Amino acid sequence: MSLKQLVNTPAIYDAFTEHLETEIQKYYKSLDSMSDTVLIYRTQGAIQVLKRLKQLRETVNGKHS
Repeated sequence: MSLKQLVNTPAIYDAFTEHLETEIQKYYKSLDSMSDTVLIYRTQGAIQVLKRLKQLRETVNGKHS
């Protein structure tokens, strides 16, 4: 399956973004109890990557840089 197929098939893309959102929420919950600065930065980085993946449709279809 190509990326174009993934992002342009609503049922598949919706499931993908729902999974990403679930993972983002898990990271946010774990952030609340962290005190180690390095772990906080890594978790924030993971959240940022997951949020960028949520914009995959726009990136693949050329609507977002």
